[in-house]
Amino acid sequence: MLTRTLVDGVAQTQVRADDRGLLYGDGLFEAVLFLRGRAPLWPRHMTRLLEGCARLGLSMPDANVLAHEASMVCAGMDRAVVRMTITRGSGPRGYARPASAGLLRIVAANPAPEIPPDWYDRGVRVRCCDLRLSAQPRLAGIKHLNRLENVLARVEWSDASIAEGILRDADGCVISATAANVFVVLGGRLVTPKLDRCGVAGVARAQVLAWCDAIDVRDLEMDELMRADEIFLTNAVRGIVPVKALDDRRWPAGPVARELQQRWDALFAVERDA
Repeated sequence: MLTRTLVDGVAQTQVRADDRGLLYGDGLFEAVLFLRGRAPLWPRHMTRLLEGCARLGLSMPDANVLAHEASMVCAGMDRAVVRMTITRGSGPRGYARPASAGLLRIVAANPAPEIPPDWYDRGVRVRCCDLRLSAQPRLAGIKHLNRLENVLARVEWSDASIAEGILRDADGCVISATAANVFVVLGGRLVTPKLDRCGVAGVARAQVLAWCDAIDVRDLEMDELMRADEIFLTNAVRGIVPVKALDDRRWPAGPVARELQQRWDALFAVERDA
């Protein structure tokens, strides 16, 4: 797989062994979809990165520098995912925040994964993960580097026919999928879980929230998920993906997901085969 990487603006693939992002997960990242050099969700990524930097006490990198380096690494790619990783940099051993640490900036591009067209047309099968997300309001919503819960949840299954896993918190409330946010339609109302205790507030989720006036952001119980009229997942790279099956429950791709898919395709100037 082709990877192009800049570390603090220099073409290389190595970082120091004492980098705090590597040692402690002390940092943030954003994964931005570029299509033919365009990144329509770029402002939303920068907004989340700014919020994450404020939460962790990091200096916000210059957005113009990030945009320039992102354009450099994805140049010539029709479809690219640019991952921008920001860490607190190197420092002495220990959890205490080093007074002299500076930011480390990694900007890397890979070809965007090919998403099976059937995912958009008919939807995906999902499962319910055993792992429960721990509550930490200080980190809720931001895309910090410690994604061990997601890693452990994802290793729970190897069945290629299952595309995603539903994650719940310690109280059993639905929070998200392992790499996507969750939306349901219940009694004609669009609902998505609130993310004030755990979970990542995705930029695709933010875009759907901006498009939809009537939407409930609240705790979502598992039995409500199973009773939903339709379920769909949002992800900045995959877009809007309907859920067609969870356990023995089946759903058709519903009208809300279909409308949002059309708006997503228009935003990214995507043309799909009829």
